[in-house]
Amino acid sequence: MAKKDAPPRWDRKMQQRLARGEAAALGELYDRFASLVHGLAHRVLGDERAADGITREVFVHVWEHPEAYDPKQGPLRSWVAGLTHRLAVQRLRATETAALTDGTEGSTEELERKVRHASVAARADYIVQSMPTPLRAALELAYFQRRDYRQAAADLSITEDEARRRLRLGLQLLSTAHDTGAPGAPPGYGGAA
Repeated sequence: MAKKDAPPRWDRKMQQRLARGEAAALGELYDRFASLVHGLAHRVLGDERAADGITREVFVHVWEHPEAYDPKQGPLRSWVAGLTHRLAVQRLRATETAALTDGTEGSTEELERKVRHASVAARADYIVQSMPTPLRAALELAYFQRRDYRQAAADLSITEDEARRRLRLGLQLLSTAHDTGAPGAPPGYGGAA
């Protein structure tokens, strides 16, 4: 078994391949993380075209600066999510600040509230996407299909105690979306930076 602090092998190899300039590595990375990046960007910005732009920016940044990722600091997935979040929040701030400057809408307080809300929503999406499938399945049954723990247990063919445990743990993880220093949040993912 690998040491607890050792980064996953795929992450180390991918970083090395990107550093060598392997275009195929970028393609693999894109295939694996494009939906995550686009989804997080869209969640923060609420705009398909802006999310497309952030997705491009993220992968260009990874291609041009593969050394910026340090496998010892955590998973590549978390680093990419943190980068996406940072770039999307920067874009949101720039767009909203421009609207404030033009005098078209809002106040500074409204801007900060909007950025905080978008940040929490993006973190919540990331947490749900990253949680183990059994936890996510129980939460999806409870939220989208309005199942209680007994119904979820029957649907998932597990005991009621196990269903309660999965729901409780899933909700505990999800509740950390408001906590900028949450253990489930990727490094550099806290706050509205």
